[in-house]
Amino acid sequence: MFERKSQRTVTFAKPFRLSSVDGVQPPGAYSVEIEEELIEGLSFPAYRRVLTVILLPGPPGSGILVQAVTVNGDELDEAERLDALP
Repeated sequence: MFERKSQRTVTFAKPFRLSSVDGVQPPGAYSVEIEEELIEGLSFPAYRRVLTVILLPGPPGSGILVQAVTVNGDELDEAERLDALP
């Protein structure tokens, strides 16, 4: 099955929370990596998201600079939508 990968930067103006991440994350720019697979059997190319990973700073004092966390893509989209509200 054909996969495609993309990367984008998500910028939050306000603190945000995701269920797969402990605690509230601070505002800032975050790198997001997305993997999609081709939906076969259609007369046109269409893809479904199969993996969304956000890169977050490591916990303070842990010595970890960046941690890759698998998140629900729809939940991340909703967090972006809520962040854009006044």
